[in-house]
Amino acid sequence: MEDADVPLLSNVGSGVLKHNKNHGGGDECFLLEAWRETKDLWHIVGPAIFSLLSSFTMFVITIGSAGHLGDTEFAAMSLACNVILGIDYSLLLGMSSALETLCGQAFGARNYRMMGIYLQRSWVILFVCCVAMLPLFIFTTPLLKLLGMSAEVADLAGLVAVSFIPLHFSMAFQFPLQRFLQSQLKNDVIAWANSVALVVHLILNWLVLFKLKVGLVAITLALGVSWWVLVLVLLGYSVSGACPDSWPGFSFEAFSGLWPFLKLSISSGVMICLENWYYQILLLIAGRVGNPVSFDALTVCMTTNGWEFMIHCGFFIGTGVRVANELGAGNGRKAKFATMVSVTESVVVGIIFWFVIMFFHNQIALAFTSSKPVLEEVSKLSIFLAFTVLLNSVQPILSGVAVGSGWQSYVAYINLGCYYIIGLPLGVLMGWVFRQGVLVIQTMILAFIVIKCDWDKEAMKAAMHVEKWAHIGLEGSQTEVFMSKH
Repeated sequence: MEDADVPLLSNVGSGVLKHNKNHGGGDECFLLEAWRETKDLWHIVGPAIFSLLSSFTMFVITIGSAGHLGDTEFAAMSLACNVILGIDYSLLLGMSSALETLCGQAFGARNYRMMGIYLQRSWVILFVCCVAMLPLFIFTTPLLKLLGMSAEVADLAGLVAVSFIPLHFSMAFQFPLQRFLQSQLKNDVIAWANSVALVVHLILNWLVLFKLKVGLVAITLALGVSWWVLVLVLLGYSVSGACPDSWPGFSFEAFSGLWPFLKLSISSGVMICLENWYYQILLLIAGRVGNPVSFDALTVCMTTNGWEFMIHCGFFIGTGVRVANELGAGNGRKAKFATMVSVTESVVVGIIFWFVIMFFHNQIALAFTSSKPVLEEVSKLSIFLAFTVLLNSVQPILSGVAVGSGWQSYVAYINLGCYYIIGLPLGVLMGWVFRQGVLVIQTMILAFIVIKCDWDKEAMKAAMHVEKWAHIGLEGSQTEVFMSKH
């Protein structure tokens, strides 16, 4: 972030003073402050975990429903969902995380109006990105055939991918809406909206699978309908007057200052994609050259890890919001303290799951298969799974600090080196086990950055950052006067 030479707006300064007063100073009892921070954190983390698990469950239900139709349908749905839609999901989710930085810091600085402008800019950018990514869905069949998949599975997966296009566009609106509301600590609304979408999805799947019996495309479209229900619920809440300060109405300002916004969105997208695409690439390679038992065992372990990882993704979201809010309010000490509390509590959760996996290592795979060779292979991999879960309890939280602080471009370089220069060759040499070496290296680098961070300086940068983005938002507006020497 560049230093800005424009003075802070008066509402930013007053917000900082008020925020610091409400949250106490250095002489406050440590345990009391930790308890307050825990309540603030879990007000975000709890609903976020529920929302993430609900979304994950909808995908699992869809893939499971396809399994009732046949092995070919199951394989086609798995490929289209885990690979094609997974690539798309990671990119759009990552690009939307730019709002965690901008809306989080604007909320902390009491610059509420700009949050609605940021939301609309994100819609514009993500919608254009969705249009640009349409060839990925349209040409899924030849792409999978090029990768060596059977013609029957590739043809059916291509049909499923085209059916995912409505869901594809829903992400461009849903992800920014969630970041917009999370930054305002309206997390209960997101949880309730996900509950409604999950219930709708269960009903639709029951209808198309057991009553109407209309096939694979209908199952895919049902997931798209469920996600659009989620979008409409969140949108209806946001524009209905429930966010009077942060939603200024639809504005042409959304089309101004798009280039700097795009750069931050791309940095955020690259940061997330470099991490998530690693899994998909490793699974594709393992599926081509690994033996079936090892591949099935790896799939079981990574699916188990995925379910548990949703909990730490909730901490990732909560940490990003808390750090951005405190930095936006000019409170570096509180941002550092929020990081310490979040890391500690996430590690406690990781240790609990470490013990569970180590204790039940012989029973983990029973939820997925009764094959004795696969059960034995999963049992062998359980120690790697347990330590991966433990490392996952730290790394996402440090990434959340990076998002809240606006360090996405730095973490993108870290992820590139850790996952692709080190991770893929290591994954091949280790026989498709886990990326433990990658996680250790990445976690150590992020931890070093966080420990060495000058939090007071980052708070000053955040205040100037908020002002700079507000300036960009006002440049194209004829309805306001920017009160500064510019």
